[in-house]
Formats: sequence, structure tokens, C-alpha cells
Amino acid sequence: MALARNRRRERTVDYWPGFVDALSTLLISIMFLLTVFVVGQFILSREISGRDEVLNRLNSQINELTQLLALEKGSNQDLQDSVANLQASLATAEGDRSRLQALLNAGSGGQDAAQKRIGAMTQELDQQKQVSERALSQVELLNQQIAALRSQIAAVEAALQASEEKDRVSQTKIADLGSRLNVALAARVQELNRYRSDFFGRLREILSDRENIRIVGDRFVFQSEVLFPSGGADLNPEGQTEMAKLAAALLDLAKEIPPEINWVLRVDGHTDNVPLGGTGRYRDNWELSSARAISVVKFLIARGVPADRLVAAGFGEFQPIAPGDTPDARSTNRRIELKLTEK
Repeated sequence: MALARNRRRERTVDYWPGFVDALSTLLISIMFLLTVFVVGQFILSREISGRDEVLNRLNSQINELTQLLALEKGSNQDLQDSVANLQASLATAEGDRSRLQALLNAGSGGQDAAQKRIGAMTQELDQQKQVSERALSQVELLNQQIAALRSQIAAVEAALQASEEKDRVSQTKIADLGSRLNVALAARVQELNRYRSDFFGRLREILSDRENIRIVGDRFVFQSEVLFPSGGADLNPEGQTEMAKLAAALLDLAKEIPPEINWVLRVDGHTDNVPLGGTGRYRDNWELSSARAISVVKFLIARGVPADRLVAAGFGEFQPIAPGDTPDARSTNRRIELKLTEK
């Protein structure tokens, strides 16, 4: 009957690890996409703030030019009023001269006085003409300055429109780049997940007869008793056998993964919460967990796995998966975890 139960247990397919694997991958993808979105927003905000500064400077220049144009228009109006007054005075002088000339022609007794008056009026008239000519010259100069100011304002407006168009095109390019990056990242994540699933599937096949080797989420977990002696970090013969199977599966998988996927196998060492005595080879659980992870990595390298595809990390007793201080909990926490991920 025990044999029948074992056969039924072997035939049962556990879908839960795959579901947890897919959910973990989805969470990682969402976090990565959020990171890309935040970076994109940061770059876009820096570019927009730079354009806002340029727009503010251009608007300030337009305001200054507008104020100067208003002042020039005021001065032009004053000169035009002066010219009108001078023209009115000129017309009055012309009328006085005509009347005096009429009196002179009529033979009045004040001919000499009239001649003097006419001379004075003529001199005054010449002065008024000179003043009028100078005023007209100033008006022409002001008109030229106004035309130049209008040309500058038109150039500034053209620069503003060009800057706004460039900003709009940049935003469109950033949005398109973000979309393409999201699609590419999603494809990369899906592809790596497929190879991770293949890798775990192969490990299930070659290590299915071991009860103390299991899959937890996106990690393959070996109990330390399978690989190492108590308190030691040197692989025992049984552990070397299991790691040799792992190296063979990893080498087969490495041939299938495209070179553009920058994958690594992370080896994490964990211990229980029983402190070491400090008199042995390792002073504490930090050193023991790190030494065990490094021992696995060195064995895999010796079996042909590229060193740049391996990472070793030690966590001591500070990442338990089973709470409590019971013997079963401590045994569960003494483990080596393998995770296929990206750099």
C-alpha cells in the first residue's frame, strides 16, 4: 500500500509552484515597468523644465520689447502732436505774412515796420520749418525703430513656436520609446520565464526522488543535510552527486538561452538560528552560509558552468522560511536556494 500511495503521489501534478512562479514574474515585471516609467518621467520633467526656462526668458524679452514699443509709440505720438502744432503755427504765420503783405501793397504808412515785421515773421517761419523738419526726421527714425522691434517680436514668436513644436515632438518620441521598451521588456521577461520553467522542469525530472529537495516560489531549495555535513561547508559525496546533476541541467539550458538574455544562477546560503561556538572553522552563521554558497558555486564552475553566470550570497539565519525554534523549523531553514534570474 505504501508503494501505491507513492505512485499516486508521483502521478499528481502540483500546479501551485508554476502559479506562484508566474505571479512572482508578473510582480517583478510590474516593478520594472514602474521603474522605467519613473525614470522616463524624470527625464521628461528635466527636459520640460529646461524648455520652460527658455520660454520664460523669451516671454521676459517679449515683455521688455513690448514696453519699449509702447514707450516709442508714446514718443512718436508726442512728436506728431508737436508737428501738428508747428504746422498750425506755420499756417498762422503764413496768414499774418499775407495780411502784412496786403497792407504793404495797399500803401499804408507803416511800410518799414511792415517790412521788419515780415522779415521777423519770415525768420520765425524758417525756424518753424527747421523744427518741423527735425521733428519729421525723428518721426521717421522712430518708425524705423518700431519696424525693427516688430521684426524682433516676430522672430521671438517664431522661436517660441519652434520650441513648442520641438517639445511636442520630444514628448511623442518619449511616449513611443516607452511603449517599445515596455514591449521589449515584456518579451524578455516572458522568454526568461520560459527558460526558468524549462530549467525547473528538468531539475524536477532528475531530482524527483529526493524528498528534501523542493521548489518554493521561483527558487529550487536543497536542504543543507543533503549537501553538507553538520557545521561544515564542504560538499559531501551525496551533495556532489546532486550538484553534478544540477550542473549538467544548467549547461544544457545555457546552450538554449539566447546570448542577449543576461542570466545568472544565484546561489543563496541559509542557516538556522543556533549560534556557532566561535571555536571552529567558522565564527558565526554569516560565514557558514556564505562558505556553503561559495562551495556550491565553485563546484559548478569546476563542472564547466561559466563563472560569470553564477552568484553566491550568504544570509545566515536572518531569512527563515519556517518560524519557531523547533527541530523541524530549524531543519527547514538550513538550506541552499537556487534562483535563475537576470543581472
